[in-house]
Amino acid sequence: MNRSINILLMVVIFPTMLLTIIVGFDLPLDVLKTTGEQLQYKEEIFLGFATLLGLLVIRRSIRRWMGMRIVGKTQRFKWSQVVSKQRKMRVQTYLFLEGLVMGLVAFALYQVTEQAFAPALALLIGVVDTIIFAIVGSNNRYRVGLSSKALIVADREVTLLYFTGLRKISLHQQTIYFDYVKDLQLSFPVNCVPEESREEFFQKLEEQVDTERVFFSRKMI
Repeated sequence: MNRSINILLMVVIFPTMLLTIIVGFDLPLDVLKTTGEQLQYKEEIFLGFATLLGLLVIRRSIRRWMGMRIVGKTQRFKWSQVVSKQRKMRVQTYLFLEGLVMGLVAFALYQVTEQAFAPALALLIGVVDTIIFAIVGSNNRYRVGLSSKALIVADREVTLLYFTGLRKISLHQQTIYFDYVKDLQLSFPVNCVPEESREEFFQKLEEQVDTERVFFSRKMI
């Protein structure tokens, strides 16, 4: 989900940057027979881009915080554990890079033209949210939770894997794959689980699935 949101953010950011450059440097628009500074409805277009960016940032934020809140209720799970130190370090690094990129883009937009204030503000809100999330998450709030119905991994991304319709669970290299009916396959990186807790995790995972219907690779235990 986080990857798809980031892709959508980039899809919106590129035309926003293009419009900012055209307006900020008053470039000619021969097709419309005008220039960037004289472009009609440019304020409305900037506001539209800001709205799209804001919605994407809010969507990502809600999913992240809700995931963190759910896995934080450890009493609801059959097994619950903080993600590994390796995974935590990677998550914090990616969050830092996300915040840095959004912050630089927001600064660049506003520097080119103050008329891009709205989309720059939307990105800055995303930066603040990312920083707060990283600070809160550093206090052992990124977790893996296993219930009788699903497996949830909540850190920078939220991965929810239900056991309904499950046909196969297997491990290949550093990824655990969940194969479902209708050729659906979901996965999550095994390094989310601390190495010292993996044997217990796989045993608890096997206990939650019907091994008569679900093929459970013994290589994982």
